[in-house]
Amino acid sequence: QVQLVESGGGSVQAGGSLRLSCEASGRNIGTYTMAWFRQAPGKEREFVAVINSNGRVIIYADPVKGRFTISRDNTKNTLFLLMSSLRPDDTATYYCHSIRSNNWGQGTQVTVSS
Repeated sequence: QVQLVESGGGSVQAGGSLRLSCEASGRNIGTYTMAWFRQAPGKEREFVAVINSNGRVIIYADPVKGRFTISRDNTKNTLFLLMSSLRPDDTATYYCHSIRSNNWGQGTQVTVSS
């Protein structure tokens, strides 16, 4: 089992930036494809971005392209999401996800005010 713990969420004004982290434990995720999802109140959980094990294959959801950057540090067993030019509709709980092991973190709240 992989345990995932997100951090870095908070409240920011529109146009601001936040950097989310997801620290994994229990197993080395260096060979795992990892992803970020988010869930806004009253909405279904949606895909944000995915990164393969070596970081060379990255896919973003259309709403975040050009504003969010997913990355990873396999030496630290950690996944990141740099979010820039934040908008109020980015407000959600953000979750990291290990696709191979189908594990989820507990989420970190991001609130963007206009």
